[in-house]
Amino acid sequence: MAIQKKNTRRSFISKTVKGSLAIGASLSIAAPLLQSFTRKENYISSKFNTGFDQQALPYTYDGLENIIDAMTMEIHYSKHAAAYSKNAKEAATAEGVNIALGLEPLLCNISKYSPKMRNNGGGHYNHEMFWKCMRAKQVNNLPTGDIQAAINLAFGSFEDFKKKFSDTGKNRFGSGWAWLYIDGNKKLQISSTPNQDNPLMDVSDKKGFPLLALDVWEHAYYLKYQNKRADYIQNWWDVVNWDYVQQRMGDFKI
Repeated sequence: MAIQKKNTRRSFISKTVKGSLAIGASLSIAAPLLQSFTRKENYISSKFNTGFDQQALPYTYDGLENIIDAMTMEIHYSKHAAAYSKNAKEAATAEGVNIALGLEPLLCNISKYSPKMRNNGGGHYNHEMFWKCMRAKQVNNLPTGDIQAAINLAFGSFEDFKKKFSDTGKNRFGSGWAWLYIDGNKKLQISSTPNQDNPLMDVSDKKGFPLLALDVWEHAYYLKYQNKRADYIQNWWDVVNWDYVQQRMGDFKI
């Protein structure tokens, strides 16, 4: 029985690693990431790797007009997000973290690190992903292909998914994020996290590999939308980069 369980576990690891996300040449490739979901040493793999340095935006500050205004993008990227990158590197140096390994392994074990590392490491990771989750406004901006099929399977329809995800973002009390992620059973799920937490973290109530991130901190929308978070979220769907979400989902068999 013990041998059978060990072989089953090895088979699962092998299949999961083979299911690593396919990405374009423009994205960094790292060793598979092992992360806990059902217990501390269960497995998920990813070729996506986030370093500690801020990457250039994939568009200009005004590239998401008229959904997100240029001033908001400039302040958000050059002030808020830049501070997370700077502070995360400072925390990593102070705590003896090997930054060459990237953020993912650290976030998976964030409970072992300081609040400064959690807040700023999470903040940097979340924003680096958030920028890539958006592109210039699209007409009839809908998912296609595998990600569309996976959403329909998990939530019934895109409209049902969109409503649930939007409500999750709208109902996040205070500052935080809404996520579409793959859980340890390779199922699409929706959740929100407070502050700069994310589903990779071992402290998160809902754990998994994030596919789509929505920032609902006020500084992400307040200049244009003031207190109307719901309007920001409704308009945000026009700039979702479904090609990037599809890349992140990659070869996961859902």
